[in-house]
Amino acid sequence: CSQFLSPSPPPTPRSNDVVAVVPCLAMRAPLVALVSHATQALLATPPLFLRSRNRSFPSCVPGRRRRLGGRVQLLSSSSSTMSAAADEEMEKNNNNEMCAQEGGDDADSDYSSSSDLGMTSQELRKEVRRLKHARRGQTGPFPEVEAMERRYVSKKELERREMELKGAITLARKALRGGGEDAALEEGKKREELAELERRYSELTGKEKYSKKRKRREKERQERKEAAKSLGLLPGPDASTFEKWEERDFFKFEVVHESKISRARVCRVRTPHGVIETPNFVPVATNGALKAVESSQAEDVQLMFCNTYHLLVHPGADVVEDAGGIHAFANRKGPIITDSGGFQVFSLADDDENEDGPELKSKRTKRIYNNNNKDAGDSDDSSKKQGGSLLSVDERGTTFRSYLDGSVIELTPESSVLAQKKIGADIIIPLDELPPYHVTDERLALSVALSHRWMARSLRTHLADKRKQAMYAVVHGGVNRELRSLSVDYLSSLPFDGMAIGGSLGKDKAEMIDLLTFLMPKVPRNKPNHLLGIADPESALAVVPLGVDTMDSCNPTRVARHGTLFTTDGTIKIKQTKYARDYSPVDPKLPEDSIPGYTRAYLHHLFKQNEVLAFTLASIHNIKFMNHLMADMRRKIMNDEL
Repeated sequence: CSQFLSPSPPPTPRSNDVVAVVPCLAMRAPLVALVSHATQALLATPPLFLRSRNRSFPSCVPGRRRRLGGRVQLLSSSSSTMSAAADEEMEKNNNNEMCAQEGGDDADSDYSSSSDLGMTSQELRKEVRRLKHARRGQTGPFPEVEAMERRYVSKKELERREMELKGAITLARKALRGGGEDAALEEGKKREELAELERRYSELTGKEKYSKKRKRREKERQERKEAAKSLGLLPGPDASTFEKWEERDFFKFEVVHESKISRARVCRVRTPHGVIETPNFVPVATNGALKAVESSQAEDVQLMFCNTYHLLVHPGADVVEDAGGIHAFANRKGPIITDSGGFQVFSLADDDENEDGPELKSKRTKRIYNNNNKDAGDSDDSSKKQGGSLLSVDERGTTFRSYLDGSVIELTPESSVLAQKKIGADIIIPLDELPPYHVTDERLALSVALSHRWMARSLRTHLADKRKQAMYAVVHGGVNRELRSLSVDYLSSLPFDGMAIGGSLGKDKAEMIDLLTFLMPKVPRNKPNHLLGIADPESALAVVPLGVDTMDSCNPTRVARHGTLFTTDGTIKIKQTKYARDYSPVDPKLPEDSIPGYTRAYLHHLFKQNEVLAFTLASIHNIKFMNHLMADMRRKIMNDEL
């Protein structure tokens, strides 16, 4: 800076030196003179500005480009003694040598292929600029630069023609789908025009067919794979190791109608014990029975949900099998679906403060993974405690303590499926892990991977002995959209008969709807789907337009036993005094009385006197209300009103 403030003229810079210029508004004239001297010196003997840290590749191989590494080096006399001419000679020798290794000298040939060894016109333009920059200050001609410029022009023209054909194909396809009065007459002509455009596109690009969706889906699939790799997600067995899925003769799925204004649809699922019309509500019979409801009172229930965990603890899968299966044991004629037991097992874990976050329910003992580390609460005395508790989770499966007698039970993917085989439900679920909502992405990714491996093992056990049962996969990933997409992609590739949506769906209803809006379009449409654990009236009205077929929940019968009844005008609390003299039906707007002959006043009296009949009548009403709600939605879908 002292040189800039001095009135004397600045020193003349040497040819290969680089001088840092600091702006100084107070001394503008000396600065201008300094910049002028420096510029003249640099132009007199131009240094090699750009040097790659990797080997320089010749222009005859367009796919190989020089990596600059984000840095530009200025070579001075102190850092390098190589002159521009020597460097140019070395690069020419490298070019000749590598062209020979590639099998020929095609530096002067033009490319007519659309792929051009994977380079786009933008990449070719950058290559032209690089070659020109490397030869700046030298005298031509430069054949390789001219050849690259011709390739760039040719490639740009090919891309232009390709884009025009893509646009024409898209318009032709839309015109073919557009319909109209003259659609039948012009359909043949439109198909011929589309075929001609696709033929020209195939000749130009070498691709069989133009499809925007295929390209977008492939890109999304690659992005999800990269995301899984970054999270350390270990994939399950490859789909090629399983038999190819074919529709079962004992389990058939039929789409009756798809709404024109939403993703809602009306379907039929044919099982060995009857037909399920969707969308439909599935009440939960935890121990093989709807609480306070006898089988004959629930004959209009098309599909009932039973819990494998509770049936394992008591009476045991062997007892159910000896009774002739769950249908004979529970005196039910209609279809039944059972879960794997995983939800109840993982609900036994206690709250903790580690990366797993809080679990669903608080029980007695801490959760232990097989890493030879025990939590403070897992002393030897804990083994003497009665009550359900999750003891361990590892690759093999999970171990838990029975809430009934404190005995230790091991649940593996294989044992869960074999238990469901003995129980004999129409639809069964593979074993999966259920992480909580508050969990890190890393822990969630490991859980999804473990569930995939468990479900693959469950599927192998099921396929070895189908017994006229269908198996649904369970899509996991919490609220992480990347993991949800990865999960549905992988499970869709395996020969499952349907897809269930499980795991944490969010902290509230709004987050659940947002997640399902993203996820449901990715679920295969050629198989039935089931939403696990969500089926109150408000949620049902929200998820059916998203494409959900069936949904289970214990909510309608549980709240009924506490005096909350569903009506077309909203819920009512039947224990409130205002219903003591209300002699109207529970829901007068229903086309048929849900519990004929019984009034709101009578139910109010039963609840006030703690009569068991109150639980029965209230549960029957809520079940019939849900069935009416689903039937009404099916009607609206058929009329394209929903």
